[in-house]
Amino acid sequence: MLTLQKLVIGFSLSLLLISTGSAADHLRLATTTSTENSGLLAELLPPFESANSCQVDVIAVGTGKAIKLGETGDVDVIMVHARSKEDKFINDGFGVDRRDVMYNDFVILGPKTDPAGITGSKDATEAMARIASSKSTFVSRGDDSGTHSREKQLWQKADVAPSGDWYLEAGRGMGEVIVMAGERQGYTLSDRGTYIAYTEKTPLQIVSEGDKDLFNPYGVIMVNPAMHSHVQVDLSKRFLDYLTSDQAKQLITGFRKGGKQLFYIAD
Repeated sequence: MLTLQKLVIGFSLSLLLISTGSAADHLRLATTTSTENSGLLAELLPPFESANSCQVDVIAVGTGKAIKLGETGDVDVIMVHARSKEDKFINDGFGVDRRDVMYNDFVILGPKTDPAGITGSKDATEAMARIASSKSTFVSRGDDSGTHSREKQLWQKADVAPSGDWYLEAGRGMGEVIVMAGERQGYTLSDRGTYIAYTEKTPLQIVSEGDKDLFNPYGVIMVNPAMHSHVQVDLSKRFLDYLTSDQAKQLITGFRKGGKQLFYIAD
């Protein structure tokens, strides 16, 4: 009986040690669907995991949801692209040590038929206004993501409150929205990286690009350990250092789809 008790206690302690060691070797990262859909994370994370003998557990959602996960302490680090929301996250005490990582840009996608007549437009606000006035189908992320936030800013600047049968809120990630808009021969706003990764899955083309309002920077932020004591501080700091290291910069700038560079390093 005593021997059995010792075995049970020993087994329980072993499980506890395994569980504790496993938790210490995991970094929880909430990031955007664009970094996941583009394939960048599959290139960027393995060197860090190998060098630090850890696993990065990725939750790919919209920026708004990623920030919520940071606020509730369900992740250690967030990497997102909506600067005003990032600043609020930090000012409210939920995040610390924000760093610029990279950038790309947003583009407006549309069908070859281009019913709104915006192909070649450099004015994103005017392009959005034409889509609305022509009541051409527009598929919105509708998910409080960084892309959705930028879309709403463009509608506001165009003095448009989108509604009606022509305006569809998908509540989906970027890749799914691109496919959906293509199936409906409609327009959508996308980050360039995800569009390049999905060019073979959609008939849509870029109809408007180059406006300064379409600039899309990404930042990485550690969740504040003063708010959530279980945050993996040391591993999180190493991850932030890695993302801004020369090694990561080379991987980011060297990452391509169809021979095209998807992301650029922030100055």
